[in-house]
Amino acid sequence: MTGNNLSRPIIGVGVLVWREQQILLGQRITQGQESCWQFPGGHLEENESVLACARREVLEETGLNIKELRHLGFTDEQFEVAQQKYITLLVSCEYKSGEAERLEPEKCAGWQWFDFQKLPASLFVPISSFLSQISISSGDDLYALHCASRVLPDAPSNVRK
Repeated sequence: MTGNNLSRPIIGVGVLVWREQQILLGQRITQGQESCWQFPGGHLEENESVLACARREVLEETGLNIKELRHLGFTDEQFEVAQQKYITLLVSCEYKSGEAERLEPEKCAGWQWFDFQKLPASLFVPISSFLSQISISSGDDLYALHCASRVLPDAPSNVRK
């Protein structure tokens, strides 16, 4: 098989960080695209577990520490701008400590806590896709889905899952 459309997908991890019933979103900066809101997250690195990636990305991007991580779901998207196939694994967690800082100013204009029922209109493609998926099965209650998901045991960051 040859060609870009048949290449392996890129694995991304998006992290829903909850503080009470508010969720953290960052205003995404991408050259040539309209601004949109995204969860903290990034690419899964070689030999990295999904949970280790979630912790690393949240700390690198926001300076926050997180706890009580849970697998929430995934999206399977072809991004028009990136011309790449992405599978985004979604991890949900609780805020533990720290203040959300803009640690990657070239990628994010700033972080803001939102009531989960009043999310901004312009959301990153994987978020919109996931919200469309769950609205059918969970009555649009993203926080209820988070609460119903099982907290996963901590695993060493060098263990491949």
